[in-house]
Amino acid sequence: MANAIKAVGLLSGGLDSTLALKLLKDQSIEILAVHIMLPFADDKKDYVTDIAHQLGIPLIKIWSDEEYIELVRHPRHSRGSGMNPCIDCRIYMLRKAWETAQQVGAQFLVTGDVLGQRPMTQHLRELKIEEREAGLEGLILRPLSAKLLPKTVAEEKGWVDRECLLAIQGRSRRQQLALAQQYGIQGYRTPSGGCLLTKQEFSFRLRELFRRQSTVTRNDIELLKLGRHFFLADAHIIVGRNENENHRLLELKDPQDEVFQLTDYPGPVTILRGAKTEESMKFAIELTERYSKKGRLRSSLGEGIFANSRVSSSIEEECSQ
Repeated sequence: MANAIKAVGLLSGGLDSTLALKLLKDQSIEILAVHIMLPFADDKKDYVTDIAHQLGIPLIKIWSDEEYIELVRHPRHSRGSGMNPCIDCRIYMLRKAWETAQQVGAQFLVTGDVLGQRPMTQHLRELKIEEREAGLEGLILRPLSAKLLPKTVAEEKGWVDRECLLAIQGRSRRQQLALAQQYGIQGYRTPSGGCLLTKQEFSFRLRELFRRQSTVTRNDIELLKLGRHFFLADAHIIVGRNENENHRLLELKDPQDEVFQLTDYPGPVTILRGAKTEESMKFAIELTERYSKKGRLRSSLGEGIFANSRVSSSIEEECSQ
């Protein structure tokens, strides 16, 4: 088989995409792994770098852009249980991967899709929608389920041997785990990790942010991942839960944000974004005191401001955590 054949593989850091790339590398296909870095990923660990090293293949990480955030706001296809527009997300990633494929002269894409594994994106109908809307019909090889799917261009042209591909389907991972043991693959991301958009608390925060702001940036999304969130009519308050979150909140604050901290005792960093009304300021102060041992309050407007204030119950009723 010609060594000039190149493919770009989408690598999530999970077991399925890892095995898909391994199967193609074993057929002497030149593989470049691409990982699309999405703002709603919930991974605390860099799985993909270690996996690419284990497989011995080069890796490119590509940050998603503002287009992706707008896609989440206005998806063309259905959502899951939260704010997750899974089909639109897949189409976006396929398009981004194909841009890289064209740049490096790759002939096709490789994914770790398993037929019937995920209800929203991995049935035959959804796989066809993703291919068609990404403009990649026949150009996406799914090695783990290839024998159950129509032949791709790569198979028809003899670039890959279909007989060496697999026929896995369904939600059981028994075959994949056996292959991982056979190949000695370790350190992959478990299926339980992944996307913050599937989580109800985060989805609520994001809906509220979309409702309030016509433009949402990556900075806004990073803030949503941290702390306790309170929404007043024209203000958004975030209260840090630990020292690491406090440091991160200070890194992410905008110049126009109000910052509150206690001076005498350990406590949270509180960020007030939006309207700096007397009510919102008082409520931010109350929250800072509530989640810390009482001490003298320091804000970016000066020490001790509203230090003895309390907020009426009507303000608290307007707030959603």
